[in-house]
Amino acid sequence: MAESSYSARHLTVLEGLEAVRKRPGMYIGTTDSRGLMHCLWEIIDNSVDEALAGHGSEIGVVLHADGSVTVNDRGRGVPVDIEPRSGLTGVELVYTKLHAGGKFGGGGYASSGGLHGVGASVVNALSSRLDVEVDRDGKTWAMSFRHGEPGIFDGDSPSSPFTPFEDASELRVVGKVKKGVTGTRVRYWADPQIFLKEARFESDALVARARQTAFLVPGLGIEIRDERAEGLDESGAPQVHRFAYDGGISEFVDFLAVDAALTETWRVTDSGTFTETVPVMDEASGALVSREVERTCEVDVALRWGTGYDTEIQTFVNIISTPKGGTHLAGFEQGLVRFFRKQIEQNARKLKAGSDKPEKDDILTGLTAVVTVRVPEPQFEGQTKEVLGTAAVRQIVTRAMTKGLEERFASTRRQDKAETGTLLEKMVSEMKSRISLRAQRDTARRKSSLESSSLPAKLIDCRSRDIADTELFIVEGDSALGTARPARDSEYQALLPIRGKILNVQKASVAEMLNNVECGSIIKVIGAGSGRDFDIDSARYGKVILMSDADVDGAHIRTLLLTLFFRYMRPMLEAGRVYAAVPPLHRVVVQNAGRKPNDVIYTYSEKELQTLLSDLRRRGKKYQEPIQRYKGLGEMDADQLAETTMDRAHRTLRRVRVEDAHSAAQVFELLMGNDVAPRKEFLVENADDLDRERIDA
Repeated sequence: MAESSYSARHLTVLEGLEAVRKRPGMYIGTTDSRGLMHCLWEIIDNSVDEALAGHGSEIGVVLHADGSVTVNDRGRGVPVDIEPRSGLTGVELVYTKLHAGGKFGGGGYASSGGLHGVGASVVNALSSRLDVEVDRDGKTWAMSFRHGEPGIFDGDSPSSPFTPFEDASELRVVGKVKKGVTGTRVRYWADPQIFLKEARFESDALVARARQTAFLVPGLGIEIRDERAEGLDESGAPQVHRFAYDGGISEFVDFLAVDAALTETWRVTDSGTFTETVPVMDEASGALVSREVERTCEVDVALRWGTGYDTEIQTFVNIISTPKGGTHLAGFEQGLVRFFRKQIEQNARKLKAGSDKPEKDDILTGLTAVVTVRVPEPQFEGQTKEVLGTAAVRQIVTRAMTKGLEERFASTRRQDKAETGTLLEKMVSEMKSRISLRAQRDTARRKSSLESSSLPAKLIDCRSRDIADTELFIVEGDSALGTARPARDSEYQALLPIRGKILNVQKASVAEMLNNVECGSIIKVIGAGSGRDFDIDSARYGKVILMSDADVDGAHIRTLLLTLFFRYMRPMLEAGRVYAAVPPLHRVVVQNAGRKPNDVIYTYSEKELQTLLSDLRRRGKKYQEPIQRYKGLGEMDADQLAETTMDRAHRTLRRVRVEDAHSAAQVFELLMGNDVAPRKEFLVENADDLDRERIDA
């Protein structure tokens, strides 16, 4: 589209801003930090749309110390000429009128991210001040707004005196630029009367979204600069993040995937057309009339399967994330399920699949995918654009996936044939594991209180049935069990011993995990199933406490148990119901004069012990030597174990939480997964940072 053809005549006014300030939630979802971020991305998306249209390849975002934010680009610049019907300049029209912009009527964009034409005007309405500068026609044009009303501020802050325009608005010329230089700069201050006091621009979310957008628009550079106090680095300089990628969504999939690859990253691209009836502004009468128009939907998908079991699918419409899916996601999943069911049915004898059919979860296990579609004027469910509603997109994406996968499976390339065969075997394995697990779960849930004998014989259960008050201690070895049994409170504390190191489930398949005696016992005792079928409301205990020796082997066992919970019972971690017991390392007996009983002090690290001994020597206190060093839980007697590790009044527990599941999955795959090279590299790079005193040698 030539620069001269994008002007104010493409801008159409439909309604005003009064309702926005009255009910902001209808437009931005919430008035907390999420709503604040949504407003920011409405402005950034306008700049991204310019880049998508081929105008400008750099976007800058600055989070200022005063709470304002600036977004600048090198696009064509908002039109500055007069729109004939309204008599307003393009700048005032875009920033003050709902449903006014180049995204209506097809004049400015074939497809766009800021799709409803309300983004800039809504942000303006919810701002105590918004300043716009446009480089266009050799000049820099400027206009300011308060709560969406144009006028002039006598100062640089939102609290400066403001004079609204009365007769006519003025688009001021504030500078000159070189010929051919174009772009838009928007700086705004969110209105504290609208947004919650604690609402803030979230730097991590902004950086993640900027990275995501750079993946989705190859060649686009996005720079984030945080000048706020929390955004300064150790030297006091603002943190700057810059993202630019040329690999597109294929590179995005490689970034998202945390497991070892089972297939290459496959790319599926296609397009399809559909017709829909839409209201269009009639130029002669000025009224809305219904017309049938033909749309083109472009589909671009990148996907790969890995050796892991988690599914990561991200969907986008015109580079806008749709976290709750919609018709494009439904079409993607429908295409996968139909195709792979047919493939497995055709190869049932070779794959030993029997007459069972794979379900969607069997097919999606281990899949990392990015699904993007580009559609002019898509229909969304709500202004927050979380769900795509354009019905015709579903079949277009389904056909694209079927066609793309058929081409891949018809390939005679040796690597393609090996990958497709391995992939089908993985899906059949998942199907068999699911059927086995469901049968096991259904059997467990049919148990009545009289059938408690079906639980593992080594479980020492508690008497209480108040789930919130009960605790399951998973203890290492029979010796520790022998000490823990008399040390526990049998009313609410249950014990389950395990033998040594359990299976590393990060490397094992679901079937191997279920066949492992220790893993199966833990899942059965907790009683809530595993994997996608895990139901935390069915868990038999309020807390699960991992109690292992305070040495290297004990730490390894604890890590293996946490891996089991993370992979197959993650809701327990997310709910904060998994703990690690903290047994002491040393027992110091302080000798008292006369008949006064000796004092017993427990320490939990070598540093804490040395500090205690120094203090005792300084105070002239004597202590028994040698100092007892606990190598295992079995070395304690019952009273000592109860006092230090099991008694609620004196014990210390570490709660294990999952704050960022994606980062946690990456760490588990790095440290516990199949791929050795990244783990070796991690160990070599971090060897100098190791605290040798934390290793029991």
